Amino acid sequence: MALPDYLQETAKDYAKQLTASSSVPIDTSKFTGRSFVAGEDPLQTQAINLATSGIGSYQPFLTQAQQLTGPGAGTGAGSVASFMSPYQSGVIDETLRQYDLSRAGGMQQIGDQAFTSGAFGGGRQGALEGQYMADTTANRTGLAANLLNTGFQNAQTQRAQDLQNQFALSNFQRAGIAGDVGNLGQLGAFRQGLDQSQLQADAQAAQTAAYEPFGRLSQYGSGITGLAGGVAGQQFQTPAAPSPFSTALSTALGIGGLFGKFR
Repeated sequence: MALPDYLQETAKDYAKQLTASSSVPIDTSKFTGRSFVAGEDPLQTQAINLATSGIGSYQPFLTQAQQLTGPGAGTGAGSVASFMSPYQSGVIDETLRQYDLSRAGGMQQIGDQAFTSGAFGGGRQGALEGQYMADTTANRTGLAANLLNTGFQNAQTQRAQDLQNQFALSNFQRAGIAGDVGNLGQLGAFRQGLDQSQLQADAQAAQTAAYEPFGRLSQYGSGITGLAGGVAGQQFQTPAAPSPFSTALSTALGIGGLFGKFR
């Protein structure tokens, strides 16, 4: 289709501009590349370092717990004996001393009764005193055994409680570290997402500026075609770019979720 004379100069101008724009490659480095990728946020770094340092930190609790398993025989660390009260022997000795004093009065009473009845030094007195001494010895042995058994049972209970405490402390520490890692990581991922959205907005702006001449020329050419009575072709469109905010939000949720799984 031949152009009218009044559009000849306009068409030449359009051709010159199109040639000039098309002859120069678009520098895509202005809106692509690693410079437009948000780096690791300091909170993410802190979360990673905390997670790394926390690995194996519960081992001392488990080592202590291992000493508390088994029968607890012997006298070493973690044995039942190590949980016995250091005052137990003193308590037993004093209890038995008080018992001996109380029984000594009974012997005196037997002697007094024998003297009063005129049987002092007789066989009946000897039999009563013998029986009294036998009962005293048996009761004394039983009292000492009960005291020792009570101390042993208390030591076993404390040993079992200590085992539970070690596991509870281990779980508490791991849960605390996991919580801190998750929270720091998710906050860091959110801030990283914001940084990424800003970088993508800059990249999108640079991309729009790079392709702007082609859009302008496309509109210019369509105008010429329309004036000449032809059908305008399809307008040039700048390559579509993802929404900076939606991409940043997706990035934050994805990376933040990874930190959350540390729990």
